[in-house]
Amino acid sequence: MSLHNITDDLATPPAPAGRTVGVVGLTLTFVSLVVLAGGLIGGTWLLDAQKQPIANDFVNVWAAGRLALDGHAATAYDWTLHKAAEVRALGHGFDNYYGWHYPPTFLFAAAALALMPFTAAALVSLGVTLLAYVAAVRGIVGERAGVFVALGSPAALWNITAGQNGFLTAALIGGTLALMPKRPWLAGVCLGLLSYKPQFGLLFPIALIAAAQWRVIGAAALTAAGLAILSLVVFGAASWQAFFDWMPVTSRVVLGEGGADFSRLQSLFGLVRAHGGSETLAWSAQAALALALAAVVFWLWRSRAAFELKAAGLACAALLATPYLYMYDLAALTIPAAFLIRFALARGFYASEVFGLAAAIALLASFPYTKTQVGLAATAIVAALIVQRITLAARRAVSV
Repeated sequence: MSLHNITDDLATPPAPAGRTVGVVGLTLTFVSLVVLAGGLIGGTWLLDAQKQPIANDFVNVWAAGRLALDGHAATAYDWTLHKAAEVRALGHGFDNYYGWHYPPTFLFAAAALALMPFTAAALVSLGVTLLAYVAAVRGIVGERAGVFVALGSPAALWNITAGQNGFLTAALIGGTLALMPKRPWLAGVCLGLLSYKPQFGLLFPIALIAAAQWRVIGAAALTAAGLAILSLVVFGAASWQAFFDWMPVTSRVVLGEGGADFSRLQSLFGLVRAHGGSETLAWSAQAALALALAAVVFWLWRSRAAFELKAAGLACAALLATPYLYMYDLAALTIPAAFLIRFALARGFYASEVFGLAAAIALLASFPYTKTQVGLAATAIVAALIVQRITLAARRAVSV
């Protein structure tokens, strides 16, 4: 891999650097496959030793979809009734509860999956969203190596083992940003679909207003509003009423009481709470960070920085701004990393970027063996690398 300063005379990515990125990603992908194979054989992933489905986060999706298909969409938000549906889905009891916290718009996806048997639906969900995620990262990087950049992220592995939708989140964030320059209406559709996890879209309006991306804003608003209206018609007003009634309960249990373990929250809020800080201090710190990020994003998207750096900055800031962030969500950290890699492939990598990205990968890989916010640390490292590129590019522009 070439380790040199930025040079503007390189019109195409240096082939050796692209091959090296691909080889590293391929190696990490192979490691992930070994881990998954070991989990499947050992009865710790997908099916247990008795070949029964293992309870993970996907069960909340399938159970909610089944309730919606049976005409009881609103009961997906009732913890007692939803847990009973989860037990029916698996065919056996289990200790934990996997709550359904999504807006009713996501019931369309859940209901479609619940038309299939549970294990088949889990594999289809992972497979389809994985393809979308890989396509988004491949499109951003612009080389075949992008496939292994996507697959090689340890967060991708943890998303698979959790049975979560981090790939969908990453694909929608990546699709929004990758499509924005040439297909703003499609970019807006991706952003509107991201409303299924609205906490990741908080900073997008600021960037879009700063850049006067009105078509993206319009398409996003129409998509989100259209889905909401359609869900109101299909699943009834009771589903939305239940969503808003139970949302404070979820917030109190997860963010107030730490019912899902503060050490698993990969946010500044989670860091403060996991290390003994009060809820007031945690909210204050998170709010201050979010406001600072909003200001930086507005400035960046008003600036003349390269689009890759704007996109990387926004995607990374979107992850840092929310208090509700888990390791599986950090599949989306691959998006800012991919824009950074694309920028570096065309200009050469700094040694700090090589070591920084390696450190971020190591932190994400260490997640099962740690009890602190390694995901937050990895995100902060990627953010620092983006800031470095923006700062050096600005200095170079001034000196020319």
